[in-house]
Amino acid sequence: MANHKSAKKRIKQTIKKTERNRFYKTRIKNVTKAVIEAVEAQNVEQAQTALKVANKKLHSYVSKGILKKNTAARKVSRLNKLVKELATKSA
Repeated sequence: MANHKSAKKRIKQTIKKTERNRFYKTRIKNVTKAVIEAVEAQNVEQAQTALKVANKKLHSYVSKGILKKNTAARKVSRLNKLVKELATKSA
């Protein structure tokens, strides 16, 4: 256990940050999973709407400092690629 005042503070900060990170990482997984499930179900409209939601959420997490800009761009790009492949197959 921590003996110094600063060490006790760091423990509190770590707990807070861990909760915050877990919350947002779960949201990121759920948003991306929604797009992937729509693609696997061959539902183009649902995949496109889920992609719009994912794009908006991931870029809002960039502005909050949760994700880096390139990380969000990479994730959105990969999801977009899946949706475009599905759209071309169904068309």
